[in-house]
Amino acid sequence: MKLLVILFFLVAVAKPDQVKTFVEMPALFSDNMVLQQKTAVPFWGKANPGAAVVIKASWGETTKTKVNEDSSWTVKIKTIKAGGPYTVSLMIGDSAIVYKNVMLGEVWLCSGQSNMEMPLEGWPPQNPIKNSAEEIKEANYPNIRLFTVARAVSNKPEFNCVGSWSECNPATAAKFSAAAYFFGRKLFKELNVPIGLIFSSWGGTKVQPWISGKYLGQLNEYKPIVEKMALVKDEVQKLNEWIYNHPVIDVSKKAPADQWKNLEFGDSLCARPDFDDDAWRTMKLPVYWESTEVGNFDGTVWFRKKIDIPQNWLNKDLVLELGPVDDMDRSYVNGVLVGATEEVGYWQQPRVYNVPANLVTDTALTIAVRVVDNQGGGGIWGNNVKMQIHPKGSDENISLSGQWKYLPVAEYVNGKFYVYNINNQEFYSRPKSTLDIGPNTPTMLYNGMIAPLIPYYIKGAIWYQGESNSDEPYDYNNYQMLFSMMINNWRADWGEGNFPFYFVQIAPWDYGDNSRSYVVRDAQFQTLSLPNTGIAVTLDIGSLTTIHPPDKQELGRRLALWALAKNYNKKVFYSGPLYKAMEIKGNQVILSFDHAGKGLVLKDINGDTNFIIAGPDQKFVKAKAMVEGKKLIVYNGEVKNPVAVRYAWRNNAEATLFNIEGLPSPTFKTDNWSDIK
Repeated sequence: MKLLVILFFLVAVAKPDQVKTFVEMPALFSDNMVLQQKTAVPFWGKANPGAAVVIKASWGETTKTKVNEDSSWTVKIKTIKAGGPYTVSLMIGDSAIVYKNVMLGEVWLCSGQSNMEMPLEGWPPQNPIKNSAEEIKEANYPNIRLFTVARAVSNKPEFNCVGSWSECNPATAAKFSAAAYFFGRKLFKELNVPIGLIFSSWGGTKVQPWISGKYLGQLNEYKPIVEKMALVKDEVQKLNEWIYNHPVIDVSKKAPADQWKNLEFGDSLCARPDFDDDAWRTMKLPVYWESTEVGNFDGTVWFRKKIDIPQNWLNKDLVLELGPVDDMDRSYVNGVLVGATEEVGYWQQPRVYNVPANLVTDTALTIAVRVVDNQGGGGIWGNNVKMQIHPKGSDENISLSGQWKYLPVAEYVNGKFYVYNINNQEFYSRPKSTLDIGPNTPTMLYNGMIAPLIPYYIKGAIWYQGESNSDEPYDYNNYQMLFSMMINNWRADWGEGNFPFYFVQIAPWDYGDNSRSYVVRDAQFQTLSLPNTGIAVTLDIGSLTTIHPPDKQELGRRLALWALAKNYNKKVFYSGPLYKAMEIKGNQVILSFDHAGKGLVLKDINGDTNFIIAGPDQKFVKAKAMVEGKKLIVYNGEVKNPVAVRYAWRNNAEATLFNIEGLPSPTFKTDNWSDIK
């Protein structure tokens, strides 16, 4: 959980007897940054009221202003055609700042949830990136510049964020968004100009937290929570102060391979069978602790459970099964470590640990599990039947699901653990807030991760999100309305007009019985009604075994094709067939498309072309389809009077409709929202 955006203060070095002007600059301005070419880019900051601000760029431009009474200032400076490196010098009062290795080029914002967040190194073993090792080795592009916005939630729009610009090399690219990297690399290779990528994403998030309170508050459903945010300022401040007034363990600078290993919080006693946990509270497992009284919390939580085993299990090897743990764990039986998973990427991996016979000398066993969650949902979260203990090689078992004692012992914020006292169960006295503060609280991510970027000049934005909205109530136009609102919100706040906004139609996967990802996919298709938008379809490059498809190369390429064609005047084919209209002739529905190219291509998967058709009763059945040039004829002999057709209308539907140029059609329907059942 990120409750505070740390502000960076850039102050010039002064002699001891001098008092320099107070200067506060957004983290977006730093060495290695990319500024949008051939425009007037804003610079802004805070300083002493009335102080003079002079900006000089080594490409020959100068601009000046004065600091306002509220300590804010904003000014624009003209940029020339792409190139560099340059320097940009600021004199604010009597304080000086010089930004070096500055490039002029094309700047894009890259945002969304985990499929945008997924780094080039992937999240192995469950969620790899295709050819990751080779791609990282070759990722040496110093004129592609990367900026990662640190995760942050806030109940108010923030002035600043945590982050810095870096050149793209194997070390920096490995940790950067794979989708954004492949998008930027394609632009760089085609345009041969510096590319700046600003990456601001948070896995597992809905679209609502990315919308500002000003916009979201226009909806009756969200107006109360937006109004409450203005009333909880003191609560949030009190909570922040309480958290940060604790011992700190900084893991942000540890080597990634060792970042989560052997962490010590002064909590080793929690593993011992004789440790007094009578005052600990209970939690019914399996569950994500966000859905319990713990609420939105990233950090370390101990779980303890005492069980009695049969006499005939004594002095035998046992098997401890916990199911999946999000994200990492150290697991103990009778105070002895029997297994540990302390690397990221294993949150879906069931934990199965051997308990040696020499630990099984008494019918009373104490099982203790320390869980570390560094982002999103946390806990022992799988299926009831996956939580059990049993003799090795035996079907006899004891279920471990149900009530466990628990105690949070450290909170993880901005790369640091704040350690709580275990002896007085300090976490239970943690200040409460009447507002649920977390990454899925409406407007929180706009405030913490988008507002600090405005008005840094961007060419456009790419977006990959929607999976987390697929299980919302059966209101078909909800996502389209919210997504369109977000796009309009960002465009209005940036003040650059309808800048390009290209997004990904989420991939097929078995999202579960309560999910209707196909509805989100169609809502994304409908969002093309907004000007200057484009859609990258993933129906043919998804993975039915993971929600995080490994082929981010093709995904990035498809996003880049839209930009190259629409914004950089490149003659490339950039879209698959987009449904345009239908005509009914007898029992046939004839569909026409934009971007049909030289013609349509229809494939089938085990005899299924992924089309369904319905008559006036709206009962959809499988349909047959055939191509006639750039049109598609859909029919079913038993549906005499068809009224509607839908394509790829299920969670795990894969692409069957393409143009000859090889790009797939998105999920779509021909009927209206009001007709959906």
